[in-house]
Amino acid sequence: MAKTKIAFFCRSCGAESPKWMGQCPSCREWNTLIEEKVVKNKNERLDNKTDWRSVNDSPPGGNKPGVLMGKGPRPIQLEEVVAGDVKRLESPDRELNRVLGGGIVPGSIVLFGGQPGIGKSTLLLQLALKIGRKVLYVSGEESEQQIKMRADRLGGDKRQCYLLTETNTSKVLQHAADVKPELLIIDSIQTLASPHVDSMAGTVSQVRECAAELQRFAKESGIPTFIIGHITKEGSIAGPKLLEHIVDAVLQFEGDRNYTYRILRTLKNRFGSTDELGIYQMDSNGLREVSNPSELLLSERDEDLSGSAVCATVEGMRPMLVEVQGLVSAAVYGNPQRTSTGYDSKRLNMLLAVLEKRAGLPLGTQDVFLNIAGGLKVDDPAMDLSIISALLSSAMDVTVPPDVCFAGEIGLSGEIRAVTRIEQRIAEADRLGFKRIYVSKYNTKGLDPDRYGIRIITLATVRELYEALFA
Repeated sequence: MAKTKIAFFCRSCGAESPKWMGQCPSCREWNTLIEEKVVKNKNERLDNKTDWRSVNDSPPGGNKPGVLMGKGPRPIQLEEVVAGDVKRLESPDRELNRVLGGGIVPGSIVLFGGQPGIGKSTLLLQLALKIGRKVLYVSGEESEQQIKMRADRLGGDKRQCYLLTETNTSKVLQHAADVKPELLIIDSIQTLASPHVDSMAGTVSQVRECAAELQRFAKESGIPTFIIGHITKEGSIAGPKLLEHIVDAVLQFEGDRNYTYRILRTLKNRFGSTDELGIYQMDSNGLREVSNPSELLLSERDEDLSGSAVCATVEGMRPMLVEVQGLVSAAVYGNPQRTSTGYDSKRLNMLLAVLEKRAGLPLGTQDVFLNIAGGLKVDDPAMDLSIISALLSSAMDVTVPPDVCFAGEIGLSGEIRAVTRIEQRIAEADRLGFKRIYVSKYNTKGLDPDRYGIRIITLATVRELYEALFA
């Protein structure tokens, strides 16, 4: 018989407490416990209970001591485990394959997060229509007619895609067992509700229980499951933090809605690297893969304007050339402004202090604005050298030559430090027709300049950069 009780769950970590407390005993966050009703089936728990005994106890019936009563996995030695190669499902989306580490792993459960309207549902519906396999698309937010209208716009094979508008997890899993798809898509986890929990959909206990049921289904059936998750105003995925621990991979879909570019980042991946990212461009026919982002990001440069420099950056294993725009002007108000878009403002303040101390550039009474073109957000330390060059160019009103790019990290002493994957950065700049690249002299170890058609110029300090470009 079902038993109803009152419990308190933490919105931050999902921990359960029998009574309300001001501070969560698990994650130590304040005012995060919320009251919910929980329905538990006592008979189910008794049926699934395993009768275990210590090795010194002798069970009734004359069995040998140490024998486990009940079914379940037994402990085995690690060397007895047979590890085979997992055959991944290749999707037609090469950017998604890159982010997932080479394809979709059978039985995996992947969580997609992102702001409203960023394109999460469009991306997964586009995948369902073009993967060429039987897919069950479960939607708790849209009707079948709405999904059909989007599918007509996206194009693709609709015969292999099955739609289900349902929010009850028991019915969803039952239909999935009947259809037997090769891919299951849930849109979204916050709209599902489990009949075993007496609370509203989207609450901490519901999200945790629904995610656990989907995880058990994916592991037992071997059907890969993609889950869409809402995010909070702080940018984190809504629901308990336990949700991110349950899934095998967490992908963040981000981008400025005023721009057409979308970035798919990996926050967690049990089957691949967490440094990869995929780049898409939103148009009227859906999301288009961007295989060469450097040419798109540099297509609107003006060769005659100051305050612009190009950086050879690397995101994961992918080299990209990104344009950095800087503006230095006299402060109109008392306190000078320091504004950055797409870059860490604290690191910008550090670079300004280095410029003023090591290069003798007076910036204490100047407004400084920094922008990464294309609406991208970049945190590569190799951006430092291009940012310094753009700010010097704007302050002196001298144009940086359009065939020059930069890759280097700036230290507090004004030294230019080495960066990783310098060969890939140089090769990408050479491929796009740049004539010179400025790097740290400490990056020349093991580097063969004759392999490239671009001239490699090495620098040691910010003073040398100033003399090389603007003296």
